[in-house]
Amino acid sequence: MAPLFLRLLVAAAAALLGVLAVAVSVAGEAGYARVFSFGDSLTDTGNALHLPCTGGGGPASRPPYGETFFRRPTGRASDGRLALDFLVEALRLPHPAPYIAAVAGGGKTAGEFRHGVNFAVGGSTALSPEFYEGRGLKPFVPVSLANQTVWFQQVVRLLGSSSVHGSKKHFIKVDRDVPTAGRNVQCIIAVLSVTCRKKFMASSLFIVGEIGVNDYFVSLVGNLTVGEVSTFVPNIVAAIRFVVNEVIVAGATTVVVPGMIPLGCEPQLLALYDNDAAAAGGDYDPKSGCMTRLNALAELHNRELSRAIGELRREHPAASVVYADLYGAVTDIVVSPGRHGFRDDTPLAACCGAAGAGAYNFNVTAFCGAAGTTACADPSAYVSWDGVHFTEAANRQIACAVLNGGGAAPTTWLAASMAGRSKIGCT
Repeated sequence: MAPLFLRLLVAAAAALLGVLAVAVSVAGEAGYARVFSFGDSLTDTGNALHLPCTGGGGPASRPPYGETFFRRPTGRASDGRLALDFLVEALRLPHPAPYIAAVAGGGKTAGEFRHGVNFAVGGSTALSPEFYEGRGLKPFVPVSLANQTVWFQQVVRLLGSSSVHGSKKHFIKVDRDVPTAGRNVQCIIAVLSVTCRKKFMASSLFIVGEIGVNDYFVSLVGNLTVGEVSTFVPNIVAAIRFVVNEVIVAGATTVVVPGMIPLGCEPQLLALYDNDAAAAGGDYDPKSGCMTRLNALAELHNRELSRAIGELRREHPAASVVYADLYGAVTDIVVSPGRHGFRDDTPLAACCGAAGAGAYNFNVTAFCGAAGTTACADPSAYVSWDGVHFTEAANRQIACAVLNGGGAAPTTWLAASMAGRSKIGCT
């Protein structure tokens, strides 16, 4: 009979081959098997609903949120699907499980997370709440990218201790009579576990962002000047860079990093500065009507983020880090709304708001979903849903722009994204 440690080694190798075969086969035509995503309310598909500080989920837990597609509120900050929803549909991937929702529901198994996880939380900042509290500012929720990174690491450990094609843990009992062989086998199993995890992560698509918009909202609403807020950009980008590096170290081979949206085109900020042209810099772009000084802040963020992505590419040549230009996508819609199927007279006005809320249809004291607010008859004609978030129609366009980007993207991403565009109606 073969020595015990050899029999154990053969069994472990056979188990590994089975795991890897599943990891490869489930990738399917998209080239990826699942999505892991990080971010804020532009990506949150239900996590904020379960934060105690939101008192049951905030506006996105009430009608008319979700009315266009889901016919009910789902925790998504839109009338329907988010850009993330369109991306996974385009790639024919399962929708990632909202992490907090899964944990709050009593589940926390590899089986629940093997199809992907969404760590994004509405209101989340890139920097820690302590960063802002120390400057007299109050974040919307006590969640940052640091929290999301910890959750990701917990999922990695969970998946590393389990089969990636189920939730059963595989234990190998080592015979006490052969301690040396036992230690060798335990070492081999540890190596195989790392190999399996790396393979699992390599067959996953990672999306880190958009994140950072709440950092700017918190600061600007807190009466800091644009110049003061611009000093936070290196810190915010560094926080994003850290997460991208973490997922690559964990085994990610494709990471999509969306950039900052045009802050100067956000109805919330336009309304904030509507009666204070001096604070806003007094300058508006004649083509878009957006605030140039706020857009300059977003452009600064994107330049720094692009620089950080370049560094990551050099540090991790085996991984592909793809920049997604959300700024260009949204600006293009705002400048030429009719060309994209939106009303020409409302690119900067919210669909859902309170009557008499001004040119941008936004009033922070009468936010969409509150008593006395109503939604427009046709959200698909609007870019902004509630003055902060996009409509489903705009989210589809943003997803199409992400799928159309790439630059130095890997063959797998280019092939998957190009094939996916037609699946969600991209032109």
